[in-house]
Amino acid sequence: MKYASKEIFENINIFGTGDSNEAYAEYFVGKSYLNWLLKPGVAPLFMANVTFEPGCRNNWHIHHAQSGGGQILICTAGEGWYQQEGEQAVSLKEGSVVYIPAGKKHWHGARADSWFSHISVEVPGSESKNEWLEPVSDEYYHQLHRV
Repeated sequence: MKYASKEIFENINIFGTGDSNEAYAEYFVGKSYLNWLLKPGVAPLFMANVTFEPGCRNNWHIHHAQSGGGQILICTAGEGWYQQEGEQAVSLKEGSVVYIPAGKKHWHGARADSWFSHISVEVPGSESKNEWLEPVSDEYYHQLHRV
């Protein structure tokens, strides 16, 4: 379901919007928020609820790992997009689950007309690291909403 109003969205965003995502802001177009579900450095994996304001998306990026690794997105509120390089963008809704293998260039974020949240789970792996790349252009992103 689409949510244009932040107030209405926050009432259904069961894992919480969290704080402004300043640590990763340079890798996002628009404003995002991060709510840790597991305390970093204590749990054996990264798990957080990431919230995107309408139109917000992250840059193209790759989760690298020598073995294992990758990312799982569990969509919990609102509507968004996910795209892996060389494939069509996929519309995401509450209940959508995406597995992104290590080494795959991709991006994800909100639709232009809806708030969006997903739980991000970083799959454990050896020598894991993220490589942040170029932004998704406004021209390309806004074409998705005409499909």
